[in-house]
Amino acid sequence: MKTYNNHINRLLIIALVALSIAINSCSDSFLEVDAKATQIENNYYKNADEIWNGVVAAYDPISWEGGTAHTNYCSITSLIAASDEANGGGGSASDVWYLQTMNNFTLLDPANGPQGAYWEKLYAGVYRSCLMLSILNNTNVNDLSNELKYRYLAELHFLRAYYYFDLVRLFGKIIFYTEPLTPDKMYQQTQVAPSIVYEQIEKDLIAAINESNLPDKVPAATEGGRVTKGMAHALLGKVYLYQKKWSQAAEQLAIVNAEPEQSNRFGYKLLDNFSQIFRPDNQFNSESILEISHASVGSQWSQQYKIEGNMVAMMVSPRSYNGPLYDSGWGGCPIRTEFYNDMKNDPRLDATIIDMNKLATEHGATYSQSYDNTGYFVKKFAALKEFANKGAGPRALNYPQNYIEIRLADTYLMEAEAILESTNGDANRALTLLSAVRARVGLAPVAATLENVYNERKLELATEGHRWYDLVRTGQAPTILGRNGFVAGKNEVLPIPLEEMTNTKLEQNNY
Repeated sequence: MKTYNNHINRLLIIALVALSIAINSCSDSFLEVDAKATQIENNYYKNADEIWNGVVAAYDPISWEGGTAHTNYCSITSLIAASDEANGGGGSASDVWYLQTMNNFTLLDPANGPQGAYWEKLYAGVYRSCLMLSILNNTNVNDLSNELKYRYLAELHFLRAYYYFDLVRLFGKIIFYTEPLTPDKMYQQTQVAPSIVYEQIEKDLIAAINESNLPDKVPAATEGGRVTKGMAHALLGKVYLYQKKWSQAAEQLAIVNAEPEQSNRFGYKLLDNFSQIFRPDNQFNSESILEISHASVGSQWSQQYKIEGNMVAMMVSPRSYNGPLYDSGWGGCPIRTEFYNDMKNDPRLDATIIDMNKLATEHGATYSQSYDNTGYFVKKFAALKEFANKGAGPRALNYPQNYIEIRLADTYLMEAEAILESTNGDANRALTLLSAVRARVGLAPVAATLENVYNERKLELATEGHRWYDLVRTGQAPTILGRNGFVAGKNEVLPIPLEEMTNTKLEQNNY
């Protein structure tokens, strides 16, 4: 419980919550925090501006990519390495160790892996959300309008649900609370069953959806990344899906999806060009539902990986690269040859995977064939030269690529899956949803079966951080990830971080 305790103590100091936001010509979106603009106050949350800073602080951990050290790192690269999409990669068998532990589950244990960073990040988000919910519900702030107050409450309910959803998916039985804990109670906490956590997640998301002051959509230029009703419906549908509540999942996702290939009340629509989804100059596009913002704001190594830039770009780009388009990176998560072969005849291939052999032939590009090399790399988040940081801060820490965690093609396929799993689902609608995803890239319809939906998710959402979760929740992980050392009944969740077990009542997962 070391880092968990630190969060409570540090949150009693307002340095963690008084974060300023830059919504001006220097800021691309609501969630791009000016990390230099912090205040330390002993008496805070007394006016609307201070409340706003606390709400922004509750958002902030969403974009964190690590804990207190490079070996304690959490991002979608952990999830990519844990799947059948990629190898661990990096400079050697001991480089970027968290990737090696997720790519070979026999190396994953309470002391080795990315679990400490996930735990730190997600409980920081839970605590900040609970803190601000408590303050807003129990404090009269004279200059805060009811409209803003209730919008903030809806956002905070969503955020708490978001953080708890990741915690319960990653760890199973977890510490659970809905009010800020005082230090004297902290070491007495025990874990609860996932069903209890899911019950609260549902309540929080329903509360957000039912709040009339939460907008259907927001202006991307000034509030991109902020919670909307569409986002809440999408996450609730996903939460139901993970619990196998098929009819409820289909109902929520149908609200998001409406009539496929047509714009809806939330403004969602599939982009015509698949390759444009992930461009840094096309952020918060019509396909994006839940998008995590990153920015070049001069992040430094001293920030202990709680940076505002997207370091995934550096992690997945070819090592010692010399050629057009990309910056040299660290060579993490090289795409497995088997996965490349599964995609090689798919129209989405060139927007999904960097083929170094092709770049060498066509442009004379070179790179270092480092550990686990296959010659194939993640393209959706690669470090693009044209968007590299040219200002303050190390280039590696300041790539502006956002991460789209939920997008419309994903919700189409989740709804199709829920319909097909349902006893009374509309198979024709499932076919329409599946066909819409395929038609966008010029593919003909296929039968609406679970196998085809699973395969479409594999190809459409490749390297976006969904594959490992999909394999685990559908029971396919022991078979498909057997070569990774995956053991059924164990590796569906991560170990509780070793440092959190000291002097507490926590029980270790099956590690």
